[in-house]
Formats: sequence, structure tokens, C-alpha cells
Amino acid sequence: MSESPRPYRGRFAPSPTGPLHFGSLVAAVGSYLDARAHGGAWLVRMEDVDTPRNVPGAADDILATLEAYGFAWDGPVLWQSSRFAAYAEALARLVDAGLAYGCACSRKEIADSAVRPAIDGGLAYPGTCRNGVPPGRSARAWRLRVDDAELAFADRIQGRIVQHLESDVGDFVLRRADGLFAYQLAVTVDDAFQGITDVVRGADLLASTPRQIALQRALGYPALRYAHLPVAANAAGEKLSKQTLAPALSRAAPGPTLVAALRFLAQPVPAGLERAPLAEIWAWARAHWQLSAIPRQPAIPLATLP
Repeated sequence: MSESPRPYRGRFAPSPTGPLHFGSLVAAVGSYLDARAHGGAWLVRMEDVDTPRNVPGAADDILATLEAYGFAWDGPVLWQSSRFAAYAEALARLVDAGLAYGCACSRKEIADSAVRPAIDGGLAYPGTCRNGVPPGRSARAWRLRVDDAELAFADRIQGRIVQHLESDVGDFVLRRADGLFAYQLAVTVDDAFQGITDVVRGADLLASTPRQIALQRALGYPALRYAHLPVAANAAGEKLSKQTLAPALSRAAPGPTLVAALRFLAQPVPAGLERAPLAEIWAWARAHWQLSAIPRQPAIPLATLP
């Protein structure tokens, strides 16, 4: 007898490194509406694991902005900064299973010895410490041991995605040299802990998804479904982000900006909806959500920012 599907549970997981911008809103709208269209739960997780990058007050500002735009999440917000013990336990399991190992390499040493670029623009780890840390050295970081088998998944928007982790990325970091846990481990552990079934997020994270799938398999977690939305880009073709100085969302009149996000996602928005009350905009969006309408491309430039 086939196992019945798990009830839909989605999430939005911002990092408190600054205020939400239009690109953040697109990701939040897509994940929220897909969850509600499936009659599912929508959770908010504050991904503050990279503590040196956190901006004081940013988390409260993010939550206040979500509320101002009419988002309603299920259950309490999960803070990654409260989850370090869970990440340590997962890493210990991987080490005990021989799936993770200590690495003594510095960034300069990796740059000097790496022979190929990684798929995400960095350098693929050359495997220097795979068979043990060199004599006289101590482990600085911990890495997951990967192979070069084909790792493929069907993205609900972008189609079939294939990577060979050993050649495309190399053994990747789980705990950094500064002692902080890496995003890949934290997000994988937390998705399992929260019972997430579906991840709807920006296509800027598409290249990292196979690493999370590899970790799910290594830790015995359930597989997830993925849908990667096109990211909003500025006139120069750069992804809207805090680094590219994307303006913060205004909380003064959220309706028109919310409608702009719906139009960005190619939803069939009727003329004049931007003038409707916020509750009416959301009611229309929930009733007419069409994931199939979203363009199959990684980024869409905006001539002018909302």
C-alpha cells in the first residue's frame, strides 16, 4: 500500500541582515500562496545562524513588515540561533557515520589548489583533507563527503535540475572555521524539524538545493518538493538584495506593491486591483493562484522598482 502524502507545510525563511525588499516580497508571496492554495500551513523561520551578519532590529522589522502586508503565519517563529544544539547533533551523526570529516585548509590554500570553479561561482573543494588532516595541522572546519553520482530533482517551476556534487561543488562545509554552522546544514535540519514538505523560494538558491538533498539523504530525512521562483533583478541585471542596495519595502501603502509582486509572478491580476483593500487583494490572490503561470527562468529584470 502506498504511503499517503504528508500534509503541505511551507515556509518563508528570511535572514535578519536588513529590511525586506521587493525581491523578498516576491519569495514570501509565492511561498504563502502556494501553501494556502494547497490548504497547507505556512511557517516563518528567522535564519539568523550567521550571527556576525545579523543587523540589530532587522528581525523585528521583517516581522512587522510581513504583518503590514497582511501575511499570517502558523505557529511561532523559529529562530536558528536557538538551534545550535540540534545542528551539533546532526553533525555528530554524520561524523560517526563516516560521512563528514575535519578539514584544515584555509581559503587561500583551497584557492591555490582548487582546479575547477564550483557551480555557484566559488571554487570546488579539491579534497585535500578527505583522507585525514595533514600531520601537525588541526581541523578548522567540517565537510560532507560527497560522490560524483548524478543527483537530480524535478523543480516545479525550473524543470529537471542535475548536479554531480563532487565535480560541481566538492565536499562542502557543514561547520565553518569560525565555529558557526553552515547554512546548508542548518536549513536541512530545520526543514526536517518543522516537517516542511514544500520549499518555494528564489532561484538564487537553486544551485544549493542538491547539497540540501544530499544532506537529507545522509541524515535519513524525508524528501521535499521544490519550486524556485524567478528572482527580481535591477536594471543592471543584478539580483535585488541588500548588497545591491535594494530599497526597503514601505509599510505605508502595501496594496500596490503586493499587486506588483503578483504581476511579477505572472498572475492574471485584474486592472485596478492595486486600489482594492489589502484583504480583498489577498482574497483574489488565494482564489486565483497559478504556479503554472510563473515564467521558467532564473531572473526577471525590473525596469523600475516598485
